[in-house]
Amino acid sequence: MIDPALLRTFVVVARSGGFSAAARELGTRQSTVSGHVQRLEAQVGRRLLDRDSHRVELTSDGQALVGFAHEILDSIEVAENWFGGDELTGHVRFGVSEDIMTETFPDLLRQFWRQHPRVDLDLRVGLSENLHQQTRISQVDLAFIKRRPGERHGTLVFDDDLVWAGRESEPLGPGEPVPVVAYPPPSITRQAGLAALERAALGHRISCVTDDLAGLRAAAIAGLGYIVHSRSLLPPPLVVVPHLPDPGRAEYVLVTRPGPRSRAVQALSDLILENAGPRRGREGEVSS
Repeated sequence: MIDPALLRTFVVVARSGGFSAAARELGTRQSTVSGHVQRLEAQVGRRLLDRDSHRVELTSDGQALVGFAHEILDSIEVAENWFGGDELTGHVRFGVSEDIMTETFPDLLRQFWRQHPRVDLDLRVGLSENLHQQTRISQVDLAFIKRRPGERHGTLVFDDDLVWAGRESEPLGPGEPVPVVAYPPPSITRQAGLAALERAALGHRISCVTDDLAGLRAAAIAGLGYIVHSRSLLPPPLVVVPHLPDPGRAEYVLVTRPGPRSRAVQALSDLILENAGPRRGREGEVSS
């Protein structure tokens, strides 16, 4: 039998990256944390961490156990909440597509924190395709991401037009290739924009690649090129560029990892479904 208390310590060590940081978070001594990990390694019969003087790194067995640990601890939490009190506690690994992190979304997170102050969030912002994959392999508990029209994973929260946007909407010169500012693959908006340009037989070039929204916005404001973005979430001062071909639509969905949902994950999911997005949508499949 694996001791859940040891698993909880191990998860904090894996998340924080070291024994000292984990001890501070858990409010205990570093020697206690180290002892818990040693006992856990003895119980599973595998080395879980590579240690040096500054940081610890997960071994392949350690990475596997992190996923199992979250499933085990979530199942214990579900059972404890079933038989115990009503106040929500726990830890939610929450992934969010970067374009969703507008000025209004932090208000939703604040609302969740006010309702459930004892729930800790591990917030991960990134590309939808990457977050979806992390959810499928149980590295993320819940993700609020984009999907392409016609895809079936997740529960639909809202859908929206994709548009070309830039600093201004002046047309390009004759024969001038369309400069595109984009995320690296695998990006849904990048793929939608390039496909639209190819269907319209318009020459184009990737003038700038950046892996975060701040870089995307800065490059577009600087006039390096045009971006594809959700219309309702378009950050100022960017404006819609009307003379480029329609890149289509995107759907914003919630996906959850396989296995049982903790009450904390369910509460965050319900809050997003009730409040996020410019409009509500129909429900799709709930499996990730």
